Amino acid sequence: MTEPTIKPAASKVLDRVLVLEMVRVTEAAAIGASKLIGRGDEKAADHAAVEAMRAAFNELWMDGTVVIGEGERDEAPMLYIGEKVGAAPGTGPKIDIALDPLEGTTITAKAGPNALAVLAVAEEGGLLNAPDVYMDKLAVGPGYPEGIISLDKSPTENVKAVAAAKGVEPNEIIVCVLDRPRHTDLIAELRAIGCGVVLIGDGDVAGVIAVTNEETTIDLYMGSGGAPEGVLAAAALRCVGGQFNGRLLFRNDDERARAAKWGITDLNKIYTRDELAKGDCIFAATGVTDGSLLKGVKIHKNGVMTTESVVMRASSGTVRWVKGEHRKPR
Repeated sequence: MTEPTIKPAASKVLDRVLVLEMVRVTEAAAIGASKLIGRGDEKAADHAAVEAMRAAFNELWMDGTVVIGEGERDEAPMLYIGEKVGAAPGTGPKIDIALDPLEGTTITAKAGPNALAVLAVAEEGGLLNAPDVYMDKLAVGPGYPEGIISLDKSPTENVKAVAAAKGVEPNEIIVCVLDRPRHTDLIAELRAIGCGVVLIGDGDVAGVIAVTNEETTIDLYMGSGGAPEGVLAAAALRCVGGQFNGRLLFRNDDERARAAKWGITDLNKIYTRDELAKGDCIFAATGVTDGSLLKGVKIHKNGVMTTESVVMRASSGTVRWVKGEHRKPR
């Protein structure tokens, strides 16, 4: 094992130097996946990202536990829920990790937009330890009264509430939705009240974060997707503002049993942003392919690879945009 590169001060679990170290981890995953862009092999792209991210984690001075990962122990070769990572087990700061080494495997295989390498870290117990199931999601950007959105309301009611608070008509609201057959009724309801619907093929972490950026013109995010992406998105919103609701969706008894395994007893609970990601947390993402949030990895003629990343921290409210140049070893 290589010598740990960073040893944070013991008095701070999430030391400020760890913020930029998280960027190194997502950069490594993005570069690993970039070599498979457009090659049509989703599994190979995901495997490359996982391998690179795990190796990068294991160079950091921390005692990390994956609480949201690439499935559970029996289903994933590495970075599974419950896996320990870091170069200081038992001695380093105890950190919970939610991750998606390649958010957008299909996107990457087809060279589409918005593929990301993403992760969030928090102090032990700060991230929901959820099974790898689906989650119903609802998000709105910052600046609205607390509780303005709720999964207990219909899509129409949520749109009308946000429109009233914004001082516009419902037909002026833009909603981002994952383009899936399961969302046919949702899309029809939104369009029936005149909403603009932005459909995305994949990458719903970027879709949720889009509600925080006025330049996207997106007001709300609605629909179901992976629970890991929900926790990651909630961590990002903790850093930059906005509200989030998430409710785990269970398709069969096996998935309910997996929820019980991870201590989830209320299967109908609506989780708020701060219940999914609480306390101080860090969110980091690096673009794999070009997208609305970040540019993708570029390989230049001289062998230099360039990356674009964003890293956020809840306790300081800081957002940093990081451009990296990666040269081949001399």
